Amino acid sequence: MTDKYILRVTAGPGYDEASHVEVPVNRAEPLRIQSSEADIELNVRIRDYQGLPRGSPTTSPYFATEPHAYNQDQYSISFRFTPRRPVESGPSSGGQNGRKASSDDCGGIRATDLQFGNDFDRPIRDRLPPGFSTAMSIVKWWIDPGLDGDAYADKPHLYGPALSSFNVLCLGAGELDEARGGLWFDEGGDASGVQTRRRLGMPDSSKARMKWALKQDNKQKFVFGYGQTYGFDFYNPYLDFSKLALRLPGFQLPISKYWDGQGLRYVLRDRKTAKVYLVVLFTIYLRQDVGPDGAIAQGAARRAAETSAGGGAADDEWDEAQALEEARDRLAGPDDETRADDVD
Repeated sequence: MTDKYILRVTAGPGYDEASHVEVPVNRAEPLRIQSSEADIELNVRIRDYQGLPRGSPTTSPYFATEPHAYNQDQYSISFRFTPRRPVESGPSSGGQNGRKASSDDCGGIRATDLQFGNDFDRPIRDRLPPGFSTAMSIVKWWIDPGLDGDAYADKPHLYGPALSSFNVLCLGAGELDEARGGLWFDEGGDASGVQTRRRLGMPDSSKARMKWALKQDNKQKFVFGYGQTYGFDFYNPYLDFSKLALRLPGFQLPISKYWDGQGLRYVLRDRKTAKVYLVVLFTIYLRQDVGPDGAIAQGAARRAAETSAGGGAADDEWDEAQALEEARDRLAGPDDETRADDVD
């Protein structure tokens, strides 16, 4: 983190920040989040962390464990997810809380509906950096081909199917392993989960499963069952919170130059009903607005936004061809680049 800013991570079962609690970053003990929609146990890990709460570990054993050491992963959002069966709202079950309205009585959340991604409350189109469309092409071709949305909307959003967006999917509870930083999930599952994967033809490896899940007919086969526990891990080496920088191959961006004061929000949600199961919010404040006990001064978010330089699309030169060539050289393997028929 730069000397000027300090990071705080909060999480809760919805968008309302009043329902959020501060996440104990890099601690092995998971944060428990319960709602009428789901039970969640959450770990957030950040490399070279200097944020809140004060006294947080600067790193986690997670980052010294493979594949994260080799990847030089910078952060991880890892959690157990146990969806709850909606409460019947009446004989017809026709309301949003009714079973039929939530999932058509399929016994869970359809994989075509469960999404993970980012959204914002206010427009960001005037703050998008030069080359943003190129950066999105890099992400969609080589990193998360299932990602979709509208960054230019009044309420910008970029979501992908959970089944293809998470680096690791465990059909089961995984492990709680302090030596590896807390919650730990391997691609696969418990005995029942492995059986389910085989029955559906879901590949054993992460990359193959992510590609498999881009097909609509494969997503339609899978349901995140009520009362069943699933392990998710989302991580990458591209977003460096310690330096407030985004570093995609072929695309580097100082975040504070284009930041408008909004937090970076990760959301697990239902596409069909718009129900939210989990929100993880990364917010930066001016250090001068944070007390020794971690208390945030009133108006801190507004002041932090006012200090940002507020760059725009015309600020810098951009070589799209060179950026794409660098990304292709560093990211593209024989089976990594997305083809037109990979995504439905």
